[in-house]
Amino acid sequence: MYKKLGTERDRLTKQEKVILQHLVYGLENKEIGARLGITAHTVKTHVSRIIRKFCAKNRVHVAFIAGAGGLVQIK
Repeated sequence: MYKKLGTERDRLTKQEKVILQHLVYGLENKEIGARLGITAHTVKTHVSRIIRKFCAKNRVHVAFIAGAGGLVQIK
């Protein structure tokens, strides 16, 4: 099944946690980058690392895992 979510959350960098929060809201890399003042390419790198750390299939799967596991706050 899935790895322990608490462990994965602890492994995320501060920047990855911020990007994960934006990813859950369905923002594209370009939109996340604009909000954070970084390039879309940098966002893509962080998203790829997040996907690997969660052993997820894609960014939608990451959002589902993060939401279901309470790793992000959905407002």
